[in-house]
Amino acid sequence: MPYIKYIWKEAPFLRLIVPLITGILLQWNLSISSAIAWLTLSIALITFILFSFAKIGFLFKWNKLNGFYINLLLVAAGMLLSYYKNTAHQQNWISNYYQPGQAMQLTLEEPLSEKAKSYKSVASVSLLPDSNNPKAVKGNIILYFQKDSSILKLDYGSQIIISKNLQPIKNSNNPGTFNYERYAAFQDIYYQLYLKSDEFVVLDTKDENAFNKFIFQTRKKIVSILSNYIPGDKESGLAEALLIGYKDDLDMALVQSYSNTGVVHVVAISGLHLGLIYWLLNLLLKPFYKRKHTRWLKPFVVITGLWLFAILAGAGPSVIRSAVMFTCIVIGESLKRPASIYNTLAASAFLLLSYNPFWLWDVGFQLSYAAVLSIVIFMKPIYNWFFIQNKILDFIWKLNAITIAAQILTVPISIYHFHQFPNYFLFTNILAVPLSSLIVLGEILLCTVSIIPLLAKYAGIALHWLIWVMNSFVEHMESLPFSLWDSLYFSIPQLIFLYAATAGLSFWLLQKTKTGLKAGLLFLVGFMILRSWSFYQSSQQQKLIVYSVPQHTAIDFVKGRDYAFAGDSILLEDDFLRNFHLKPSRILHRMNLKDSLSTLNKENNYFLFGDKKILLIDTNYRFEPLPEKIKADIVILSKNPKLYINNLLKSVDCKQIIIDASNPKWKVDKWQQDCSNAGLSCFSVVDKGAFVMNLR
Repeated sequence: MPYIKYIWKEAPFLRLIVPLITGILLQWNLSISSAIAWLTLSIALITFILFSFAKIGFLFKWNKLNGFYINLLLVAAGMLLSYYKNTAHQQNWISNYYQPGQAMQLTLEEPLSEKAKSYKSVASVSLLPDSNNPKAVKGNIILYFQKDSSILKLDYGSQIIISKNLQPIKNSNNPGTFNYERYAAFQDIYYQLYLKSDEFVVLDTKDENAFNKFIFQTRKKIVSILSNYIPGDKESGLAEALLIGYKDDLDMALVQSYSNTGVVHVVAISGLHLGLIYWLLNLLLKPFYKRKHTRWLKPFVVITGLWLFAILAGAGPSVIRSAVMFTCIVIGESLKRPASIYNTLAASAFLLLSYNPFWLWDVGFQLSYAAVLSIVIFMKPIYNWFFIQNKILDFIWKLNAITIAAQILTVPISIYHFHQFPNYFLFTNILAVPLSSLIVLGEILLCTVSIIPLLAKYAGIALHWLIWVMNSFVEHMESLPFSLWDSLYFSIPQLIFLYAATAGLSFWLLQKTKTGLKAGLLFLVGFMILRSWSFYQSSQQQKLIVYSVPQHTAIDFVKGRDYAFAGDSILLEDDFLRNFHLKPSRILHRMNLKDSLSTLNKENNYFLFGDKKILLIDTNYRFEPLPEKIKADIVILSKNPKLYINNLLKSVDCKQIIIDASNPKWKVDKWQQDCSNAGLSCFSVVDKGAFVMNLR
C-alpha cells in the first residue's frame, strides 16, 4: 500500500484523469444533457471557490468534501468535452440542414488514395441554398470516385459541386461486427458518396492550408523516394508504412501475417518510432548541449523534430501520445526536473482526451498506453529474472523482457478487439523489433542521401533485402503449426475482472503483500465464473440468424455451440466476406461449424428447426391457391424472386416475412408496403441489419 500511495502522490495527473474519463463515459453512454453537465460544473466550481476562502481549520476538517467537489468538477468537464466534441450536438451539424438533392460545394481535405476499384478522399461540406451564399456545415463526407484519368487532377484543396444524394454511413448490424458508424462519427464523418466523372463539376478555386499542403507534399516526396529506390512492391509498401504510416501500398495479406504473429506494432507508427527519432536527434544535437549559449537549441529542435514526424506520420492517437510524452521528457530534462513516468503518461493522456475525448475508444490509444504502462511496471522485474554477463545475449534478453512486459497489459485488450492471440509472439519479436528499428533508421538515411542517386540506389537495395528478410521470417512464423489461437472472446465484465486480477497478483508479486494475492485470486475466480457462465449460455442457445451481407444470402441455424450454414457458396470461399460479415457473430456466440444439425431437416428450401418451420424462397415461383396452405412460421425472401405478397399468402400461411440483403432496395420497399397493407409482420435486413431470433 505505501508504494501505491507514493505513486498516487508523485503522479497528480493520475488523480485528475480518472474523473475526467468517468465524465466522458457517463456522457456518451447515458446521453446526459449539456444543461445538467453545466449545472454540475457550476455547483462544483462555486463550492471549490468557497472552500479556497475558508479557514484552515475548516479545510482540514472537510478536506475530503473538497476533494469530492474537485473530482465532480472534472467529471462535469469530461461530460462537457464529450458533449461538445460530438458534432451531432452542434447547431451547424450537416444533418440539421441537408435536404436530398441539394447542391453542395465540397473541398477535398486530403489527396486521393487509390483503391481497387476507385479513388478515395475525405471532403468538407458547404451547402448551397443559393449560389451566392454557401453555408458551411460541420460533418465530413467520404468520397469514392470512379476510376478515370480525369479524376487525377483532383488533389488536396480541390473544390467540386455536386447535387447527388448523400448516403448515410450505417453499420451492417450483424452481431459482433465492428461499429463503423461510431468510428466514422468520432472523426466527424456521417455520409459517403460514390461519384462518376459526370456527376460533379470541378471549380477553378482551391481552399488550401499552407501547413497541411507542406505536410502532404512532404509525405508524397518521401513515398516517391521510397518507392523509387526500394525494389519490390511488398518491400516498398511496408517501408512507406514503417516510416510515415502511409498504408495505401501495403500488401493486406502481409499485414495479416504481421497481425497473426504479434508484430503488427512495428508497422503502426507508435512509441517505438518516436523513440528512435528522439534518440537520433539527441545523438546529433549532443554537441549543442555542451555549450551554454546553444544549450537551448537542443530541446527546441528535438521537440520540433518529434512533432513534425508525428504530423507526417498521420497524427494518430498513439503517435501523438508518444509525441506528448517525449515532449514532457525533453522539457523535464532541459529544466533538470525529471518527472515521474506515471505522471508523464497520465498528463499526456489528460491533454489528449481534453483535445479529443473520443480517442478513449481508439484501439491504438488503448494499446499504446497499456504497452508503455506495462513496460514501466514489469520490464525491470522480468529483466532481473536472469543475470547474463555476455553483452550480446544480455541485449537479446532485454528485448525479450520488454516484449514480455508489454504483453501483460496489452493481451486482454488485443483479445477483446481482435479475438486472437499469437502464440509465437516472443520468438517473432526477437528479430522483428531490432530489424524494424534498423530499417527505419536506414529509411531516414535513404531520404537524406536521396540527392545523391548512386548512394540512394545502394541504400534502397540494402533496405529491400532487410525488409525481405523480415517479411520472410514473419510469414514463416505464421505458417508454423499452432501459430495463432483464434476465435477468442472476452466481454467487458470479463475484461474488467481480468485486469483486476492482473493488478492484484502483480501487486502481490512485486510488493510481497497478501492483500494483493487475496484480491487477485478473488477477481480471478470471478473471471472464471463469468467465462464459465458465458460458455454455459452458449451451450443452451438456439437461434436463427439471417445476416446482412450485400447481394448475398447468409443464414446460420444455431444450436448450442454448433451451427449449420445455408447461403451462397462464395461466403465459404471468400475470406474477406466471411471474416467481415459472419465470423464476428460466430465468435460472439462461440459457434463451431457442423455440416448438419440433428434437429435441422431440409426439403426443397423448407427447414424444420426446433419447433419452427422456415421457408426460404430464392427462385422465381408462381404461387397458386392450394387445398391446404403451406405452414411456415417464417418466410425468408432472397435472390430477388419475382412474386407478389398477396399471391404468396394464397399458398403460404406464414407469421412473419424476412427480406434479406440480396434483394434490391426498391423491391424491399415494395414488399414492406405490401406486408403492411396485409397486416403481416415484416423485417428488412437491408434497413435494420441482421435478423436474430432466439428459439429458446
